[in-house]
Amino acid sequence: MRKSESLLLLCTKIVTLNIINGDYDCTNVFELPPDLFDFLVIHLPPLALEKLHKVLNATGQSLECNGWHDVEDECSKSAHKRARIDDPNNDRSKEISSLNTPYGGQQQTDVPLLHEEISTHRKNIFNETWRALFKSRWPHGIKQITASSEDGEAKYVCNRHSKDWQYVYWETHLQNCIDEVAAVAVLPTFQGNIGAVKISDAILEHIGCRKGQDHSAYDYSTLSYHCQQFGCYARYLKLQNVFCAPETCVLLRNSKLHQLVFRGIKSKSQVDGICKILNQNKETLISLEFLHCKLSMDVLSDICGSLYTESAHSIMCLSIKSSGILFDQVCHSPTGFLSFLASRRSFCSLDVSHSGLEPTFARMILDTLISSSSNISALELSDNRISGWLAPHAAAGSASVCSNSNNCLRLLQVLNLRGNGLGREDAEDLKSTFMYMPNLKRLDISDNPLEDDGVWALVSYFTEHPEFSVDDMNMENCGISGVGVVGILDGLSTLGKPFRSLSIAHNSLGRSMAVPLSTFLSKCRVQRLNIEATGLGPSGFDDLEKALPSGLALEYLNISKNRGRLSTALFLSKLLVHSPGLVEVDAGYNFMPIESVSIIHAALKASKGKLKRVDLTGNMHLFKSPVISVLDEFHHEGEPIVVLSLSLTSMTPHDDDP
Repeated sequence: MRKSESLLLLCTKIVTLNIINGDYDCTNVFELPPDLFDFLVIHLPPLALEKLHKVLNATGQSLECNGWHDVEDECSKSAHKRARIDDPNNDRSKEISSLNTPYGGQQQTDVPLLHEEISTHRKNIFNETWRALFKSRWPHGIKQITASSEDGEAKYVCNRHSKDWQYVYWETHLQNCIDEVAAVAVLPTFQGNIGAVKISDAILEHIGCRKGQDHSAYDYSTLSYHCQQFGCYARYLKLQNVFCAPETCVLLRNSKLHQLVFRGIKSKSQVDGICKILNQNKETLISLEFLHCKLSMDVLSDICGSLYTESAHSIMCLSIKSSGILFDQVCHSPTGFLSFLASRRSFCSLDVSHSGLEPTFARMILDTLISSSSNISALELSDNRISGWLAPHAAAGSASVCSNSNNCLRLLQVLNLRGNGLGREDAEDLKSTFMYMPNLKRLDISDNPLEDDGVWALVSYFTEHPEFSVDDMNMENCGISGVGVVGILDGLSTLGKPFRSLSIAHNSLGRSMAVPLSTFLSKCRVQRLNIEATGLGPSGFDDLEKALPSGLALEYLNISKNRGRLSTALFLSKLLVHSPGLVEVDAGYNFMPIESVSIIHAALKASKGKLKRVDLTGNMHLFKSPVISVLDEFHHEGEPIVVLSLSLTSMTPHDDDP
């Protein structure tokens, strides 16, 4: 038999309906005793909470609240009433139970409540309620937001996720509405205004509009309503090409956008729409991204021109990814785009990846940034096939441009040239440009056929100039041999300073790298190491285990796809003892036998470090062990530390042959 709802919950539902329908004086709510006020707030659906929140901010009720003072004495006596009204079946009630008193959950004394304390408490309980609502609707999204806010690399891009969860909630909700409408508007049969498209019942129910209820005072069902009401919270939006129209300027007229992503731009009318949207937000916009677009030099010039305010623009980050850049140096010079890059000193990030960038255009971009002494921090030109972009005969102008010692990229820290078909000659040319990047920290040259000589040309520059601060190198799939890696690792070891990250994955290195790698780990205090699919084999793991130094600084290690068998488990058992700061290990697809389970279990038992995750995916023989379940006893923050294969498909033998 279903348990009857309490009178308090029934009253809350009635108040909720009245607030949503717009025929309720919300100011009456602020006269409630603090325990009843808190209970109501944490049980309101988003739409009702939004209206109450707006009234609170508009009327200043956070400081003028007689109801709180009327019940001060009663509240100071005991917290048992407040504990009684919390609904144990409500997840939000549990989530913010620590805030169910004006003192953030602490037992109250006979000290009178001050206006400032009441105001602070109300702000806290509103914010925590918005956070709980977000977590309830998008449980995985809250982890992504937390990770992005804590990521130090996010300084290159506007951090839209402040601690104001009301903004985060409605911004994400509006994006859901826009995505849903885009799926309808993109159909050939669609006609009419985008703003008039109906929002699905599923989305409306999330915010508290239930099917069959009378919402005569407002039309919650159209996109225009959601843009009008919640557009003011949007700071970051992704817009499909169907939204690149003048109507979008009207829909988002209340928004002050900081970041915009445009997808699938191809036609002249869409470009005109983009320019209008950008012009409307040019004073607040700092990050702009294009995905799967076709951009000619004229289009780039028009887009850049729409962002200027009195010969200056506010853009700090520009990305053009998986797009097509149509470059014709003779007919259409990219002067508008290049002038845009050089016109703002605070421009800090440029990413032109997988967009058919021509070698000549790539060189022009670099020359422009150097000659303007740009303050750019990150430059990514990956997956563009720009071999020869710095060749002497093509860079004759570059030499003169860079002849002035004041012209350099002093703040450049990240250079990504992944997958550009660069060879040994390109490495030599690139080596000559490092002098203009004195503070480079991260270099990604992966997926380029540089081979031993090309990679060594770059590494040798850093060994010859130890004042350079490079501490993060990615050399995956560069054709490095077992002989070449010995010299490369020995060269890096001579630097003798902490190294943040090194990846030499997907190179055929074999066991020969084991000893020099151990030396490098010891001398350079590496934090992150990736040696996936390097052909170590059992003998390589044996050599690495014997030479492994103690007191390692490793936090992350990827040794997957090395066919190490039992030697992988033996290496892991020693690694966990010698790496007290190790957080994550990926040891998947190493064909570890049944005996590995007991070895890994003993190692985890003895480990006293910070380990959060050990990935053993693809080691299907482990499932044949009768004691495989013993690995389930290890947890971190409620999640299992050991990750095994999740499906039969992931348990199939891995073929890592080229």
